[in-house]
This record gives sequence, C-alpha cells and structure tokens, in this order.
Amino acid sequence: MYELLYIHLPFCRQRCAYCNFVTEAVPEDDPHMDAYLERLMRDIRAAAHAGELEHIRTMYLGGGTPTHFGHARLVELAYLLSLSIRLEQVEEYTVEANPDSLTPALAKDLYALGANRLSVGVQSFVDSELAVLGRLHTADQAAQTIRESRTRFENLSLDLICGIPGQTETSWQYSLEQALSLEPEHLSIYPLQVDHGTPLAQAINSGALSAVDEDSQAEMLEQAARVLGAQGYPRYEVASYARPGYESRHNTGYWTGVSYLGIGTGAASMRNTLEGTRERWLCGEEPELLSASEAAAEDLFLALRMSRGVSNTQLKEASTLLPQALNVFEELQSLGLVVQTNQRYLPTEKGWLLGNELYARVWALAEGS
Repeated sequence: MYELLYIHLPFCRQRCAYCNFVTEAVPEDDPHMDAYLERLMRDIRAAAHAGELEHIRTMYLGGGTPTHFGHARLVELAYLLSLSIRLEQVEEYTVEANPDSLTPALAKDLYALGANRLSVGVQSFVDSELAVLGRLHTADQAAQTIRESRTRFENLSLDLICGIPGQTETSWQYSLEQALSLEPEHLSIYPLQVDHGTPLAQAINSGALSAVDEDSQAEMLEQAARVLGAQGYPRYEVASYARPGYESRHNTGYWTGVSYLGIGTGAASMRNTLEGTRERWLCGEEPELLSASEAAAEDLFLALRMSRGVSNTQLKEASTLLPQALNVFEELQSLGLVVQTNQRYLPTEKGWLLGNELYARVWALAEGS
C-alpha cells in the first residue's frame, strides 16, 4: 500500500553548474516533453487501474524543474492526477518551482487543481553566488516570485545552499536574513556537493573557482541552525527547518519507512512486505530486495536523520533482528554522535556533520546479523 507518490519531471531550461541529477536541458517547445507527458499519463492511469493510488496521502512533483515543463503540460498532468487520486485524503501536495519559470497564472492553476505547497529553489540571495551555481534567476526575481505565490499558497518552502565558492559568513547571513524576511513556512539548507564531471567540478579543478572549504561549510550549517532556530524554525531533520506544524509530511514519510511510488524517469519506489522485507527500485529497473535485518537497519539510520531520533522502544524492537544494535548505539554515544535523553537516542550536531560515519556504523549492523 503506497502512501507517498513522487512524479519526476526531468527537464530544465539549463542544467545548474553543480547538477548531477537525472535531468536534461530542453527548450520550452521541445516535443520530447510532449512525448514524456504521454508516457507519464499512461503510467499514472495504469497505477490507478491497479489500485496503487487509492491510499496516497502526500504527492510531490519534482525534477528537474517541474515549472519548466510548460503551463499547458503541467496543468494537463495535474488535472489527470486530480481524477486519479482522492485529493480529499491528500494532506500535502508539493510542486517544485524555480523563480525563472513560475508565473502567477501557473501558481493559480496548480492551486486550483489541488497543489497546496510550493518548494522554491532559491539557493542564494546573492547574485554573484547564483552565477557561480549557474542559476538563471536573480535574487530580486526569487523574492518577487515568492511574494506573488503568497496570493495562493500559504505553505512555501525555500532551498538554500551553503559552501558556494566565494561565499562568506557575511553573505550567508544575508541569504538567511532575506529568506526569513519572506516568511516561508519551511527551509531546506544544503551543503554544496561538488560531483565529478559537473561544470562546477571542472571550474574548481582548473583553478577558476576556489575549492569548497569543508570547515567553513560546517560553520555555515551551524550558523543556519542558530539563526533559524532563534527565529522560530526548529531543525527537525538534518537539512530541514520548519515552523511547528509545517514539517514536510512527504519527506518525513521517506525517513520513517513509509512505502512510496515513483513515476517517471529516475523516480524511485519502495514497498514494504508483510514478511518484513523491503523492495526498492528505480523506474524501469528490477527491484532490489532488502532482508528484514537490512530494512530494520535502514529504519534506524533514517530515523537518525531526524531530530527526534530513535526511541528506546524502536531500538529494542530492532534488536530482535540486529542483536548488536544496543552496543552500536552506546558506541555512537561514546563518540558524541548521539545523545540519550527522555528514552530516545538523538543525533548531535557532530553526528549530523559526520552523517556518513554515523549512518555507515548503523547500516553495518545488517551485515553482521
């Protein structure tokens, strides 16, 4: 039974300099997008006919840049979704948007067809930093788009990136303050990741741009936690901050092991079985089967992405499949990666900054079970 639905729209006007996702840059009139829409609609109808959309409670249209898909195409897609899913039971329906392609008219139509949340890719409120990232909008454009979206949407999320070459503590503080001045309900804060083969990596390797300073980036992440927390946006996940009550229900579903269905190129799906095992697959590929022990370990390290962490009860239940779980969590506590309080193991700031080490130690439980 799927509760989350993700629709992938892998098209952009231009690929960002840091992008390593499954996307392609195409013009607005590219017929490839028409053909893609037809395939999406066929797959959505098939999923509805198979009963796979009956229990959907959150929806997310991501990319790419969904708002670059074109007004008419996106409205046609949203209309089909409104016919295929019981929108009255959908708690959260998010559409990703970029400031250069979200218009007031499109926002109005998406809202009319059931969308109730926008996630706007701002990344920075400093134009020189946007240029480094290869973004097509300006800071003023982003602010204007967000203000215009307020006429329809009361739930807005903004993305910001820290660790951009040339970014300083002062400019990062400015971006945080500008974001807060727009009063979003949710903020996602991401450290810049430089992936091999991207234009950004090539510019850094050639010496045209300075390399990302990981220490400075870590300080910026801590700075964001202080600033946003003080302004009423507590951190509820490693990269996510929200006003109370506006935590992303869709993303929280991923982190708490809820079954999800992905439709479209590059979309991922996951299904829990009655036997306690778990199937995962990318669209068009064969499923990967996780054993019950692997599923239990995955649930533990995903829970450590969240500020509420792992309860003693959850850890005790997981220990039936993972006998060394308690020992590993005590070791994580001794390393300062988690802290135990109120019958829960909570990730520390150090644990979040050293997330790869934290998650690897927990995942290793499945290998030893």
